[in-house]
Amino acid sequence: MGGRREEILDAAIAIADEHGLDAVSMRAVAERIGVTPMALYRHVRDKSALLDGLVGRLLATLLPPGAGAQPWDRRLTGIAHAARDLSREHPWAAQLLFSRPATTPDGALVVDAIYTALLEAGVPDSEVPRLERLVSTFVLGFVASEAAGRFAGADDRRARRGAVPDGPLPAHARLSHWLRLPVDLTAEFDTDLRDLVQVIHAVVGAAGE
Repeated sequence: MGGRREEILDAAIAIADEHGLDAVSMRAVAERIGVTPMALYRHVRDKSALLDGLVGRLLATLLPPGAGAQPWDRRLTGIAHAARDLSREHPWAAQLLFSRPATTPDGALVVDAIYTALLEAGVPDSEVPRLERLVSTFVLGFVASEAAGRFAGADDRRARRGAVPDGPLPAHARLSHWLRLPVDLTAEFDTDLRDLVQVIHAVVGAAGE
C-alpha cells in the first residue's frame, strides 16, 4: 500500500508542477497513473486527504539527514532555507504549506524538529508553540510571497506612491530613496532569520529574569 500511495503523491506533484495546484484532482491523478478514480480511495480517501499527503511529503524534505547534530539555531535556519529552496523547485508548494496544517506523521516530524530546537534553545515549554507559529508563519509567508511574485517590482510601485486622491503619503515621500533601491531578497531573508533567532534569545532571557 505504501508504494501505491507514494506513486499517487508523485503523480500529484508532477501535475502541480506542470499545470498548477488547482489542476490536482483525484481524476487527474488516477489518469496519470492509469487507474480509475475509485482505485485511489483505498489509499487516499478524498482530495483533502490527497493535499494533506502532499503537505507531509513536502515537509519531510525539509529535514536533511544529520540535521539533528547541528546547533539549534542552525537547524532552524536550515529548515527555513530548505523551505525556500523547495518553493523555488515547486512554486505552488509554499502556498499549500501556508494554507494547510501538517496532519500526517511525516509532516509532524518537521514541527517536532522545530519544537525540539526551541526547547534546546532554552525556550520555556509554554512559549514553544507560540514561537513555532512565529517561525513557521514568517518562513512560509516569505517564501509564498516570493513565489507568487508579490515582492517583484514592489519597491518601484511603492516609490511612486507620492500621493493619493485624498492627500499625500508623507512616510512614502520620506522613504522614497530607500524604496527605489533594489532589494536582495536572499540577504533580506538571512537578516530576517537572524532577527528571529534574536527574538528567541530575548524570550529565553526574559524567562530567566
